This record gives sequence, C-alpha cells and structure tokens, in this order.
Amino acid sequence: MGKPTGFVEFKRELPARRPAPERVHDWNEVYNPFPVAKLQQQGARCMDCGIPFCHQGCPLGNLIPDWNDLVYRDQWREAIDRLHATNNFPEFTGRLCPAPCEASCVLGINQDPVTIKQIEVSIIDRAWDEGWVRPEPPSKLTGKKVAVIGSGPAGLACAQQLRRVGHDVTVFERADRIGGLMRYGIPHFKMEKRYLERRVAQMEAEGVVFRTGVSVGADVSADALRKEFDAVVLAGGATAARDLPIPGRNLKGIYQAMHFLPMGNRHAIGDLVEQRDGLYVRPTPPYGSPEELAPYLCAKDKKVIIIGGGDTGADCLGTVHRQGCHSVAQFEIVPRPPDQRAPNNPWPQWSNIMRTSSAHEEGCQREYSINTKEFLGDDDGNLRALRTSRVQMELQNGRPTFVDVEGSEETWEVDLVLLAMGFVGPEKGGMLDQLGVELTPQGNVKSDGDRMTSVDGVFTAGDMTRGQSLIVWAIAEGRHAAAGVDHWLMGATALPRPLEMGNDLRPFS
Repeated sequence: MGKPTGFVEFKRELPARRPAPERVHDWNEVYNPFPVAKLQQQGARCMDCGIPFCHQGCPLGNLIPDWNDLVYRDQWREAIDRLHATNNFPEFTGRLCPAPCEASCVLGINQDPVTIKQIEVSIIDRAWDEGWVRPEPPSKLTGKKVAVIGSGPAGLACAQQLRRVGHDVTVFERADRIGGLMRYGIPHFKMEKRYLERRVAQMEAEGVVFRTGVSVGADVSADALRKEFDAVVLAGGATAARDLPIPGRNLKGIYQAMHFLPMGNRHAIGDLVEQRDGLYVRPTPPYGSPEELAPYLCAKDKKVIIIGGGDTGADCLGTVHRQGCHSVAQFEIVPRPPDQRAPNNPWPQWSNIMRTSSAHEEGCQREYSINTKEFLGDDDGNLRALRTSRVQMELQNGRPTFVDVEGSEETWEVDLVLLAMGFVGPEKGGMLDQLGVELTPQGNVKSDGDRMTSVDGVFTAGDMTRGQSLIVWAIAEGRHAAAGVDHWLMGATALPRPLEMGNDLRPFS
C-alpha cells in the first residue's frame, strides 16, 4: 500500500500546533492546517506489510491501509467511502481517539508509525468540504420503534445504524443538548462543537428524533418507554465518577472534573459569558446570589491542582489555562511512564510511554508517584491546602499497591482541586433499577454477544456495558448493538458486528 519506498523516504510529520501563548486566549482547536502534499507523503509511508496489525488495534476494524493508499493516490472520494464503511463519525475519532491503531502499526516496530489519525480526520474534513457527506434516509420503513437512551458516540452510532435500515429511532438525552461527553466533557479546543452539530443535523435529516432534557427513570419511567417502543438501547455511559474520600473532602473548592468541564464548554459557546468573583454567570440578568452562582465556577486567578493524569485531567488542564488560572499542578499516583517502550510492553500492544498533550505544552507542574492524603481548610470551610506523600508502587499478590515513602510528606497551597480519577461505571438506581437489568461484578450492565441485557428487548452499548473506555470503542459498541437490535426485531440483519472479531491486543478493553 502507498509508495513501496515511502517509509524510507519520508519521516513522520504532523501539523504544527498554534503557539501556546496565542491559543490559551481562545477556545479554538489547537492545530494549524496541514498541506495536502505533506499528507499524501504520510499516506505513502503505509507499508505493504502483509498483515496490517493496525486492524488489530482498531475496534471498528477500519480499513486503514486502503484509505492511506487512496489518499496517497489523490483518490479522496473513494477514501471517504472506505472510511465510512466502518466508522459513522471519523471526524470524532480523528480528533479524540488516542490512536491505538498507530501503536499497532508494523512500521512502529523500529520507526515512528504512520500518521493514521491525521489522515483519517483529513479525509472526513475534505469530504464535508466537498459536499460528499449527505443524509442517508432509509429506502423503506419497518414500522419498528427503538428508543436509544444517551446521545454520546455509542448512542449516536447505534441510532444512525438503526435508522438507516428503516426503524423509527428516538434518542433521549437528559442534558439540554445532544452529544453526551462530546458536548460538555470534551473541551472546545479539542473538538469544536460545529463538528457535532453537523452530524446531528445529518441524523435529523435521516429521520432520527432527538428529545433533550429528558431523564429516563425520572422524567419518564422505564416501563412507559418499554410500552411505547419495540426495543430500548441503554447507552448512558459510565458517568459515576471515582471519588477521593479522605479527610477534608467536604471543603468548598473540591469538584469532580465533570462538574467543572461543562462550564468551560458552556462558556465557549456563549451560555456563560461573564466572570465575577471567580465564577461564570449567565449572560442575562438577574445574576442571582453568590450561592446560586457557585455551580458555575471557573479557575481565574486560582491555584489549581488536578488529581488524575489521564485525558480527563489534561482536559481540565487546558480549560484552566484558558480561564486564566494563577498556577496549576497535575498529580498522578503511578510512576512516570518511560520515554520508550519498556521490555514488558512490546509492540503491538498499546505503548505505555510518556506523552505530552497540547494542554501540557501550555504549562503544568506534573507530579508522579504522589498520593493526596488530606484536604486542609480555613475557618469558613474553604479549601486552602492539601497534604501529600510520595509513594512507591509494589506488586502484592499480582496487584499494584502504593506504599508511602517515609518522610516524604508535603503541603501544597491550593484554591481549587479537580478530581479527574476516572469513572467506576454507570449511575445506579433510577432507570437501571426500574428495568431490573443484571449487572456484572464490576457494576456494568451485563449483556450477551448481541448486546442484549438480561431483560428481553433491552440492549446496551458503550461505556455502560464495558466500563470507561475510548470513543472508538463506543462507536464500535453502538454499531454492534444496532446489529443485535435489528436481528432481534427482524429475525436477520445486514448490519456489521465489529466486536465479533475479538482481539486481546486491543488496549483499554
């Protein structure tokens, strides 16, 4: 595929990021345009490797060598057809996925891998610009009605697949806008919401019905939904955040990341436009009391500590920079990853190496092997500091355990702490209790190979069934669940089941 000598002639290259001092003053995406000629050189690096291990790294089974070669040969129309054959929303994955496919690239054995993610997003952006992405309404209707609960990538992929084979699909979302974490969790500088809006418009033109501001289990009962619809798909995500129950947790100034991040997104789109005393306010008066404004916090002039070193922590980091924080540090309890693959982390596994996001480039004190022991407050119950100790990671009975290093205690001044330590599964009670679906020992919704739950006609997809994971897994889950629903309703299906391939090499499973 590509040019036979391309991987020898050309080095890996990515678009440059806008200068950090410039980009922290706006919410626009951080990358500069990438010339087409350079992108085609990157496509030329794709090898005729015989067994494309990039397929192993992609839960969607994307036809990566095919569209790399087509971009190299300037055949963009054919490239988007190959890309859409396996992925409903490549503009989402091309911006937000950490690219496990690149970690599995054969070229990555001893060189820098092919820029698969950049080629992917360039194909879909070109397709939108050329007008090649259009609504695809069904040619005939089945008369079957399906409710999809949750409008993240799993719910949207499932809904689009089901609508295109003729089912009447209604998507229920408890927030005021469609998109799930892509809307209010992913910062605007990582994915501008116009990309989400145009996909929602496409799906509406295809006939998908969206109902926002509806919390299933509260505003409408699960029983009522089951009576109205022939099948129900649970795609509400793993939104129960991991907490840090240590002394002082009740102090004012400690927030979960998903309490904080939506406010940055709302500010970026104009819902919250002014700042007063370190708080966002609504754009129209009356503004209300400070107590009423308290949920709309921002990090302006604050000393911030982010606890958690993953993508959510980096999202918080980029957001506090744009809000004008005084300083920021990011804590991670695990050791600093190595700069290169460790011997026990061979190709084609996901490479557990040190990575620097655009947010880290903008400034951050990164601390590893550190554990927060206590939050300290003033007489008014406000957070003023936290106490930490350094830790060593040891394996005990095959499991990692963190042991305090004697004499390593420190106290850190802080005004705002953001907890970005991941999620422990779907929220319990409400809808799940009303449906009576069985849960796994890990607390996720249990399902079979077709993503049917223990309740007949109720399916599940995405993080709700597999736990916190990647956007590419969510889309694969949604597509797989759609095939299961269609088969259950119609007795047969032509929809793909991407997760039937199975692969122990795929990360984050």
